[in-house]
Amino acid sequence: MVLNGKKLGFIGTGKMGSSLIKGICDTEMIPGSEIYASDVFESYLNELHDEFGINISTDNMDVVRDTDIIVLAVKPQILKSVLSHIREEVTTDKLLISIAAGVQLDAIENELKPGTRVVRVMPNIAATVAEAASAISPGKNATVEDADAVLAIFGSVGSSLIVPEHLMDAVTGLSGSGPAFIFPVIEAMADGGVFEGLDRSSAIVLAAQTVMGAAKMVLETEMHPGQLKDMVTSPGGTTIRGVHVLEESGVRAAFMNAVIAASNRSKELGN
Repeated sequence: MVLNGKKLGFIGTGKMGSSLIKGICDTEMIPGSEIYASDVFESYLNELHDEFGINISTDNMDVVRDTDIIVLAVKPQILKSVLSHIREEVTTDKLLISIAAGVQLDAIENELKPGTRVVRVMPNIAATVAEAASAISPGKNATVEDADAVLAIFGSVGSSLIVPEHLMDAVTGLSGSGPAFIFPVIEAMADGGVFEGLDRSSAIVLAAQTVMGAAKMVLETEMHPGQLKDMVTSPGGTTIRGVHVLEESGVRAAFMNAVIAASNRSKELGN
């Protein structure tokens, strides 16, 4: 077992923190009794405690003292103050994992004692259903074992891979923000189905399953998306007619621009 019985802590139980806790508990990688969490909102903590049996506190220091691996699941704007508060309790035998968008490793390490082990991760909200896409960048003091542990933790809620840190803003714009780009697509496809006479419930199921199936084909066949598109578009058929409309509407450029804009915002948050 990569984690060797280590206890896992979360500072922050907002959408991402709670999603990770839920995903980890649902996959039974770590029992709830070995997970500790802190937050200023007791209602969030109580819900997680009642559902998963995790240990909770409104004091971040409790989490740091009681755990071996601490996930910093707080907003980028308050990360520095959190690090300042816990600095004295973070010893070199503990591993910190930051999921704060846009905050670079050196900025985190500079707020902590020399030698502190830090790994930066950009997951996404699909951790809730164990289908997250997570990119991992180990800090200068992190070991190979640390990287393996983080890959295992985030691999339990989806796919995880290691990327150079200078690409993390691109990851944030692509997979971190990406689900919010796809949800309106599913809604719009369903709207098209409703326009053509399908009931709303059926249209949403068909649209969502279509997106999920297409994604699974890309991942499992390892074929280029363009090749897969060509498999569906027969000469003069219905699909190529729809693809032509998408091209006329500039859909590909819009998605590219959305990823670029989100990536640029990630860079701004890190400054």
